[in-house]
Amino acid sequence: MRNIVAGIAAALIVSATSWAMQSDKYGNPEIDTDEPIQFVTKKSGRFDGNSVSYRTVAGDTFLRGSDGEPEAAYFSMAYIKEGVTDPTTRPVTFIFNGGPSSASMWLHMGVFGPKRVVIPSDPDDDGAPPYDVVNNPETILDVSDLVFIDPIGTGLSRSIDDNDPRKHWGVLEDAESVAKFVRQWIVDNNRWNSPKFIAGESYGTVRASIMADELTNKHNIGLNGIMLISAVLDYQNSRIQDGSIMGYVSFLPSFAATAWYHNKLPNKPENLETFLDEVRTFARTEYATALIEGTRMDDARQAAIIDKLHNYTGLKKSYLKAANMRVHVFRFFKELMRDEGKVVGRLDSRYLGEEPDAAGEFFMGDPFSYASGNAFNVAINDHLRNFMDVEIENREYNMSARAAKRFKWNWNVWGKDLPNGGRFINVIPYLGKTMRRNKDMRVLVTQGYYDFATPFFGAENALAEVDIVKERVEFTYYEAGHMMYVHEPSRLQFLKDIRTFIQENDKQ
Repeated sequence: MRNIVAGIAAALIVSATSWAMQSDKYGNPEIDTDEPIQFVTKKSGRFDGNSVSYRTVAGDTFLRGSDGEPEAAYFSMAYIKEGVTDPTTRPVTFIFNGGPSSASMWLHMGVFGPKRVVIPSDPDDDGAPPYDVVNNPETILDVSDLVFIDPIGTGLSRSIDDNDPRKHWGVLEDAESVAKFVRQWIVDNNRWNSPKFIAGESYGTVRASIMADELTNKHNIGLNGIMLISAVLDYQNSRIQDGSIMGYVSFLPSFAATAWYHNKLPNKPENLETFLDEVRTFARTEYATALIEGTRMDDARQAAIIDKLHNYTGLKKSYLKAANMRVHVFRFFKELMRDEGKVVGRLDSRYLGEEPDAAGEFFMGDPFSYASGNAFNVAINDHLRNFMDVEIENREYNMSARAAKRFKWNWNVWGKDLPNGGRFINVIPYLGKTMRRNKDMRVLVTQGYYDFATPFFGAENALAEVDIVKERVEFTYYEAGHMMYVHEPSRLQFLKDIRTFIQENDKQ
């Protein structure tokens, strides 16, 4: 989930009067509600070999309350093909990141926009500016219009006047808010009968799953497809918590992939995919059964399981025994290459870091996070000003709503207070219900093998739950991490997979 450089707000244009113009109560900027602000430019480019003339539209879309007054301004950035007379022939894709509370700059400047920022394809620090921002001819603008959504408090999107932004900050609140924006954008742009797709990354896959239900069942807007990028859908499969077994099961193939990449396996197999199939089978059978068995397991059985865990993870047998065969993912980052004084990344375990405390239990920071965040922040601010001609004096571009005043996320998805911190978030029932009510809606799941924020086997386990129509779910995999598109071969394959998915499901 996108917590990179959490709490940092990147300035687009900061005027001397910026803070003076803000509301004292919530920090909302002063926004003219007479007419939504918009910045429009005309562009052209070649995408997948096809010439496309398009306009960029960056500006506010108002969400209104029951009294008809604007309550929030969604600042979106859209790329719309020119000369389309029949909207039924032109798909539109709504794109957002996760966090929760992250701006869309990662997908925007990393893979989907007509321009992209270049960071090293092999794991390395992005360094200092200037960064290379280049044309992105492989993106999907030839087959779909693109609308990048920044939820309230992120990017340039804000609540208006004394409206509390916290009404948009929660699992259900957020999905409802973004769904309302999508509906309003469709109304404002007369795109009712266009094929519609949504693409969410990381926590954005939680949002996408609930949004699909909101759009279908509350707004009667059907979707052609959902792209779940680095999916996290049932948190018991993607988070470690005392008393839960599935987290250990779901992370094991990611441990194996990372150990394979860094040559830490006792007997490294040649083929990664074949190896991971073997680990998956062990994880959901012998290993899961062993964890359930717990203290009822005899010594011989435990030794046999530890032998296999050692072969699959490269971790020392003594360590695995001391951990009761349960390796916390944050301990793994430090333990795998402890003898070399290195830690592996969380968002992309190809990345390595060195820390002064070689004896520590947990890493001090994610090597991928501090190696990549600066380039994206600089790129989106430069892009808004110099490519989309955006000029706003009293709003800063927030990478995350965590920079906003009074930020707090409501994780309650059950509608009532629960003891002991509640239960794991699970949005599979929302996604499954929507699939059953829309026979044409398909799901594409894109996963990186070296991603510990949203482990690929966790997504597989969640989407194997009985709510899902499995025949309409497709998986693709990449030898990269959470943001698979920073790895050049994966970026190119990812865009081919997305383009094919849209073309196969736009019903033209």
